[in-house]
Amino acid sequence: MSADTYTVVGMTCGHCVASVTEEVSEVSGVDRVEVDLESGGLTVHVSEPVARKEIEAAVTEAGYRLA
Repeated sequence: MSADTYTVVGMTCGHCVASVTEEVSEVSGVDRVEVDLESGGLTVHVSEPVARKEIEAAVTEAGYRLA
């Protein structure tokens, strides 16, 4: 298992964190998601390679964007 890190722009509350976590967790190959509201950090633990565009699409679906 490996981890990829990103920065999410636009999150302001716990609901934002939950939305990003839920959408990114649904991406195939993603095992675990960690989101830090304060820094905007998104750590995605994967069991197989996942393209940035897939993570970006999930974050966009949640209503936010990657930096």
